[in-house]
Amino acid sequence: MNDSEPLNLQRRRVLMGMGAAGVALAGSALSCPAMAAAPAQVTGAPSSDKTEDRHDFHGVHQTGIVTPRPASGMLVAFDVLATDREDLERLFRTLNERIAFLMKGGPVAQIDPKLPPPDSGILGPVVTPDNLTITVSVGDSLFDERFGLAAAKPKRLQRMVGFPDDALDADCCHGDLSLQFCANTADTNIHALRDIVKNLPDLLLVRWKQEGSVPPQAPAKPGVPAQSARNFLGFRDGSANPDSNDAKAMDRIVWVQPGSDEPAWAAHGSYQAVRIIRNFVERWDRTPLQEQESILGRVKSSGAPIGGHTESEVPDYSKDPAGKLTRLDAHIRLANPRTAATQANLILRRPFNYSNGVNKNGQLDMGLLFICYQADLEQGFITVQTRLNGEPLEEYLKPVGGGYFFTLPGVTGDDDFIGRSLLAATSHNKTA
Repeated sequence: MNDSEPLNLQRRRVLMGMGAAGVALAGSALSCPAMAAAPAQVTGAPSSDKTEDRHDFHGVHQTGIVTPRPASGMLVAFDVLATDREDLERLFRTLNERIAFLMKGGPVAQIDPKLPPPDSGILGPVVTPDNLTITVSVGDSLFDERFGLAAAKPKRLQRMVGFPDDALDADCCHGDLSLQFCANTADTNIHALRDIVKNLPDLLLVRWKQEGSVPPQAPAKPGVPAQSARNFLGFRDGSANPDSNDAKAMDRIVWVQPGSDEPAWAAHGSYQAVRIIRNFVERWDRTPLQEQESILGRVKSSGAPIGGHTESEVPDYSKDPAGKLTRLDAHIRLANPRTAATQANLILRRPFNYSNGVNKNGQLDMGLLFICYQADLEQGFITVQTRLNGEPLEEYLKPVGGGYFFTLPGVTGDDDFIGRSLLAATSHNKTA
């Protein structure tokens, strides 16, 4: 700038330069989508590209067993209010219709607004599938005298009895029928439950319900095995689960096979064991890390067996017969001793963490909604839990509810419906 220029001319040129710079900056901002986007509102809904994920309702087996576990789960047990076989068939057919729709999704029918709406509306006018599965199982009590089903009762289905460490609440145990809901979000499960309750008010009564969740994990890095989610004790849960993608292993461990000693109609079904296991987290959080790891038999940070480095490592107990590395009463060693004989006791676990608020004594009421599947309930869960009786971990947990159920075979097509094979197997036993 020339010092001899009048002061007002100098000022004008400076201001014009600033204006040009401002225009340039504004243009730059408008050309950048990230800067141009308006910030989200506090009440804006979280976004997801998974709401249209769906599973096929039809199949030899029901979904929700070997299906990958999503973030939200819920187990609901019911008392069946049907009084005869015709009502029981109506129950199964209605369940079939509603589950098929809820898993597929679609628009809700519009009716006269003077009438109650056909849908709760919590997912909006178009129901999104959101990765939903609903798995139908029946309890021991459904095979009483009401429906003439006794002759077709699965051979190993029984009423759950307490183990030595249990403190079972009768209001949270058993049921004629169970529905396991799994979806990406808890609202999808609640929507499905309310839909079923609304459509079957005279045939089903909720006996107990437990919701749960699984903490999502960051995507695995290339070449690094995926890791199991953690439970509320802070340890990875599912480290030694059988490979659910191994069809031959699932046939051996999970699915009742044609030609077995079970009733023929039960082929392709499975036994479901459910346990609501409260964790005494305050006590656990005051326990030294070394003792926690010794009780479980795994390294807390990595999930590896004691002495190992990765979660997927398989412990070799034959090299540690005295339990100097992994103590003989460690949870993982009792649950799966890894001998040839105990391969018959394998189960497929599908657990969820739960948190139910605070008890009257001010302690957190949280723990594990344990669900597992197996082809033989006695060789599977009952045998494994019997081995665990008296384990050191019992000091930190208390089973308070659950039940045993038989998961029905899948629905193979539009001319089939859930429970059809069971009813057909006992059609000669019709009762009034």
